[in-house]
Amino acid sequence: MSIGEIAGLIAAIAFAILVILFAVPLLKLGRVLEEVRLAVRDIGHESVPILTEMQGTVRATNDELGKLSVVTDDLSKVSQHATVVSENAANMATLFSATVGGPLVKTAAFTYGIRQAIRGDSKSSKTSKTVGRRKK
Repeated sequence: MSIGEIAGLIAAIAFAILVILFAVPLLKLGRVLEEVRLAVRDIGHESVPILTEMQGTVRATNDELGKLSVVTDDLSKVSQHATVVSENAANMATLFSATVGGPLVKTAAFTYGIRQAIRGDSKSSKTSKTVGRRKK
């Protein structure tokens, strides 16, 4: 064996050791990649039912929002009608007070005056009768 053959043999052994040293991390990396593949597969299998359920929830929410939109539209119409009714009631009250209110107040004042006048006469006649009786 010559020196060149010994150097070649040493280089071959060193290369074999390097290949073995690199093979260990590559095998570990292969196991890690296999675990990652299994985890991704499991996530894929588990996410499909979750996404399906979420899709159903979103559809149900959209249906409820559609119903709520109808209710708010109806509420808006009712509010508009209530505004019209209250405006009409205010106009009727104004019209009533303008047409009936003034004469009604005058009639009430007139009847109050008549009652006071009648009471005034009956009080004075009662007072004179009782005063006359006491004197006797």
